[in-house]
This record gives sequence, C-alpha cells and structure tokens, in this order.
Amino acid sequence: MSFFVGLITGLAVGLALIVGFVRSENARSKLRSELLDWLNQHLTKLWPYVDSAASGLIKASVEPVLEQYRPFILSSLKFSKFTLGTVAPQFTGVSIIEDGGSGITMELEMSWDGNPSIILGIKTRFGVSLPVQVKDIGFTGVFRLIFKPLVPEFPCFGAVCYSLRQKKKMDFTLKVIGGDISAIPGLDDAIQETIRNAVEDSITWPVRKVVPILPGDYSDLELKPVGILEVKLVQAKALTNKDFIGKSDPFAKLYIRPLPDKTKTSKIINNDLNPIWNEHFEFVVEDASTQHLVVKVYDDEGLQASELLGCAQVKLSELEPGKVKDVWLKLVKDLEVQRDNKNRGQVHLELLYCPFGVENDLVNPFSSDFAMTSLEKVLKSGANGTEINGSGNEITQKRREVIVRGVLSVTVISADDLPMVDLMGKADPFVTVTMKKSEMTNKTRVVNNCLNPVWNQTFDFVVEDGLHDMLVIEVWDHDTFGKFCGSIAFSQLSPQDYMGRCILTLTRVILEGEYKDCFQLDEAKSGRLNLQLKWTAQHVYRDS
Repeated sequence: MSFFVGLITGLAVGLALIVGFVRSENARSKLRSELLDWLNQHLTKLWPYVDSAASGLIKASVEPVLEQYRPFILSSLKFSKFTLGTVAPQFTGVSIIEDGGSGITMELEMSWDGNPSIILGIKTRFGVSLPVQVKDIGFTGVFRLIFKPLVPEFPCFGAVCYSLRQKKKMDFTLKVIGGDISAIPGLDDAIQETIRNAVEDSITWPVRKVVPILPGDYSDLELKPVGILEVKLVQAKALTNKDFIGKSDPFAKLYIRPLPDKTKTSKIINNDLNPIWNEHFEFVVEDASTQHLVVKVYDDEGLQASELLGCAQVKLSELEPGKVKDVWLKLVKDLEVQRDNKNRGQVHLELLYCPFGVENDLVNPFSSDFAMTSLEKVLKSGANGTEINGSGNEITQKRREVIVRGVLSVTVISADDLPMVDLMGKADPFVTVTMKKSEMTNKTRVVNNCLNPVWNQTFDFVVEDGLHDMLVIEVWDHDTFGKFCGSIAFSQLSPQDYMGRCILTLTRVILEGEYKDCFQLDEAKSGRLNLQLKWTAQHVYRDS
C-alpha cells in the first residue's frame, strides 16, 4: 500500500511540474505532444510495478461495489484472479483547465487494449459455481486529475483527485472457463450490467477519489450534492410503432447517473404513440456543469425485454437556476451518434434546477416551503408533519407535501394558420378546454369559414392540485350536418373533425401568476393558439 501511495505521489509531482510548465508557456500543441510522449514512456516503464501494486488494491475496492450490484440470480460474485497484464495504456490527448487560481485540472484521454487476467468466481442460487473470465477488453475514455488546493510549498498542491470523466468505449466479453455462458439464460447480460454499474458507481465522474499529498482537511473535495433537479415528464408524440398488432406501449426511464437506484421509471401507457404521462420526478445533482439528464423511451413487451424507441439528453449547464424550462427533445437511436435522420418522435419535459444555498432567491413550487405565509413559516414544524398533542408534546412525524389549489382562468384569444379541413378550403373551428384530472370541459363558440379565428373567451376552473394537473386544449372543426351536437361527448367525434391540440402543465402559470403566449398545435400540419392564463392560488397541505 505504501509503495502504491508513493507511486501516486511521484507521478503527481511529475505531472504537477509539467502542468506548471504548460501553464507558463503558450505553445500548447508542441507541449501537449511532449507531455504525452513523456507520460507514455514512463507509464510503460512503470507498468509492471503498477500492475503489482494496483491489482490487489483495485480488487479490494471494487469487490464491495460488485456485491452491491450483484444480480439476484447469483448468490456470490467475487474476483478469483485479478492482474492488469503486461500492456500499458496509452495516453492520446491532454488538456489543462485552470480553476480560477484555486486549482488546476488535467484531462487525459486514454486508450487501452490490454491483456489483463480477470476471473470472476460466481455462484448461482442453484448452487452451481462457475469461473467466468473477463476478456477482450477494449477501453477508451478521459481521466480527470484535479490538483487542489494550490499551496506555497512543494509540490505546490495539497491533494490530487482522480476520476473517469468520460467513457467513450468500454467493451469486453465474458467466457465460462470450460463451458458456455449461454447455458444459463440471462447470466451474461446480468454480469455485464453489474460490471458497468460498478464502474459507474466507483470511479465515473462526478465520483472522484481523493489522494492527500500534504497533511490537511480535504473533505471539500469529496463528492457532495449541489442541487435538486425537478423534472416533469409531460408527454411524447409521434413515437415509432414496434408492435405488429396495435401500437407500442411506451414508458420512459430517466436518470442523471445510470444506476438502478438513481433511475426513475414512468408508468406504461398502453397502445398509444402519443402518450401523456404528466409525472413528476426529483433528482440529486452533483455537478451541474458536466452532468446530463437522460431520457429513454421504451416499448413494453411484457415478459420479454423492452425495446428502445429512442433517447435524448439535456445538459444541466443549459438550465437557468430557478427558472422552468419547457423543452421538446428529439429522440435518437444512440446518444453517441450525432446524426440520426430517422423520425423517432419527441418527448416533452419541464425542467427546474434549484441549487443548494440559494433557496431564498429561487422559487421551487415542489418544495413544502412554496408560497408559505409568514404564519405558516413560523408554524413550519407543524406544517412539515410534526403533530402536537394537547400538552404541547410532539407525538408523530409525517411527511407532508404542498397541494397547490386555486382558480385557473384560461382565455382563448385566437388561432392562426389553422389547417384546411372542409371541402371548400376553410374550416369552422371551435376550441375545447379540459382539465385532465377533473375532466371538466368548456368550449368556445364556432367561428364559421375561417382559418384565423378570434374568440376572446375566458373560462375559469377550480383546480385541486395544480402541480399535478394538466390543461388539454383541442381545436375542432364544427360540422353543420350533425357530426357534432351538444348531446354527443367530445370523445365520440369523428376523427376528421379533429384539428390539433396543445397540452400544458400549470407549473409556469403557478410560478408567474399570469402570462400570455403562442403555442404550436400538436398533431396538426399547421396552426398556433394564442392563450392567456392566470392563476389565483390557495395552498393547503395533505399527508403523504
């Protein structure tokens, strides 16, 4: 162990001297080439010692993580042999990032087609023990080294943090020694997922390992949450149909870090290529500058493996703290592939990032403190769920959440460029306004023979739970010959009467109080709706 720490310290000192040299010179291209040559030469020389010192340390640190993500089919998963082999990695790129004078970050791109000897000793719940070899390893990624804090004594920094900043490629195969791994269905996929989860949870950024160089407290360098991301999965549209009979049964998975306990899953919407979920999820953010929110939409296949319909991602750095961002994301087949010309549909999200430490300046409507009166803040202990008995003693603890109750006023102002649906090239449009939860519906008057109608009609709705309700606004073509009449429910209208819709959550109007905006019609070739929304709130609490 002391040898390994000494090795790390020696490498860190050498790297720090080169970092200082790189920082002081302007000829970056030549210096980077020289730095890479120096690193690769010395790493090749040191590799036998690194293998000897690091193999046991890696084995001891990774085994508990493997056990944490061990699949249910296995009763035991441990290393029976672990060496890094004789082929050293090669560094192929380097960049230096200055951290405002408090530290220096070096990012090294590394490629490794190694010949390690890694054998897993596994035992299934059926009592079968198998030696599984991990072979054909191919890896390309970017490692991040952070030298921080900078201090006025040699080697000029107090500690080194290291982490896997980005996995560009991580390929490997599994082989049962003396057997066939496919003899146990699902075993290969289960072990592969376990290994990838272990790598993700143990060393992938923002997870980092801190190696103290000089005595001191470096707890501020350790991984800590920096904020909360509120996500509302609203809907998707124009999804790919993967079913031969009927339509796909879509559901979504969302994550910032792709670990089982940090991934959120929506409900399944059966037989629908334009599903409406309206589900709220909360994620812990650990580095808003580099992390992404990933959304993957699947087709549920029952007992069989779900089929991916498409995926998308949002950079958290693009979110303005405390401001709701409403986005439609194009779904692609693979997040690593930049070009995907096939139309796989879109997914609709509402995002709100609330960093810690600035709560007084930001408004989070999903927080139990949202819009509390002065009296409620004084009595917050009771509002947050501490019940008080007649003697003034606390008797129970219950979690309570805010229910945003109020009156929503919707003004349907006008529409522009509606699609032509009548034989004469016009339409007779009217609008229905529906609250999704209560199914309360109002409709405007009909404007005859017009593709740019003006209504200026206002409707009021009493909303019991504004944060989890939705407004569905649909445009219809009135048919004088009886396809629509007051006694027929809207769901019974002929499909040819339907012109398009807008689906809105209430988050924005709850935050802003009132706004006017223009909305593109979904499921229509053209058309926009001009609306004005106003919110008058009354807040209540309920136990959950």
